[in-house]
Amino acid sequence: MNDFSGAVLKIDSEKETVYIVEGIRSAMRNDLKRRGMVVGISGGIDSSVTAALAVKALGKERVFGLELPELHSAKETIELSSSVIKHLGIESVRMDITPALQAVGAYRHYDDAVRMVIPDYCDGWKSKMVISNIFDNKGFSLSSLVAQAPDGSIFKKRLTLKPYLEIVAATNFKQRTRKMIEYYHADRLNFAVAGTPNRLEYDQGFFVKLGDGAADIKPIAHLYKSQVYQLAEYLGIPEKVQKRLPTTDTYSMLQGQEEFYFSLPYPIMDICLYAKNHGVSPAAAAPSCGLSPEQVKRVYDDIDTKRSTTRYLHLKAITLLEIPEITG
Repeated sequence: MNDFSGAVLKIDSEKETVYIVEGIRSAMRNDLKRRGMVVGISGGIDSSVTAALAVKALGKERVFGLELPELHSAKETIELSSSVIKHLGIESVRMDITPALQAVGAYRHYDDAVRMVIPDYCDGWKSKMVISNIFDNKGFSLSSLVAQAPDGSIFKKRLTLKPYLEIVAATNFKQRTRKMIEYYHADRLNFAVAGTPNRLEYDQGFFVKLGDGAADIKPIAHLYKSQVYQLAEYLGIPEKVQKRLPTTDTYSMLQGQEEFYFSLPYPIMDICLYAKNHGVSPAAAAPSCGLSPEQVKRVYDDIDTKRSTTRYLHLKAITLLEIPEITG
């Protein structure tokens, strides 16, 4: 494919909307047999588009929105999520999950893990986890902790395995607590729970198992992030939401998805992932990515690595014998 370009990610938003709307209706009617859909709305582009598509498919009276902020949520999260709910006209509930996270020790476990790396870390400090640039360290992504003291001083320390795993385990409480609440409302309403990953996140394992990875239907998992933005414009998602930079909204310091997981901006990752999925060579993909062929090869290798290391997240529970009455 010598004439490869990023234009391959351009979609007909009207046709794509019709396709997804029909798919949601079919799944709800034939497979899930549920009356409506619960969507956790974070103020990000993916959950906003998912909710808007659900409204088009089912009607606003059969879509229920949840706002579930916590202690470390960004200041603009509530403003943006509430603007989406108002725009869509759906019923919703806002619940601060901070007390629940405190009760299970999520913040305490996190702080204890951080102190393994930065012993002075205490109340008033902020922190986040970041990864190294994909083109450094011979292609290996290394994780570091960045912390900010109350006086503004910044500290960055390389993470060894034990504190890394404990930080991940502690922050995963947040996604799993949100999903528990989503399923409570789904059960009481006889609704299904929507998952909101785009293709980049779904392919590369950027989700928490039994947290934001748990859902009955994932309507935009086949769409690259760039395509989700195209649908957002077509669906009239509030402009501030469309302009919000992709964020994990998990740590007390502002953190983008790029510095936490993908290492490259989503437009470049989208092109690289599409090119790899369609057998485009690194040399042919490089001009559209603004990278050298050697750099694209590193991105391809990193895609394979993430697929391999996160395969566990996609697996169903393993039974030691096949149960044909269920799986057949």
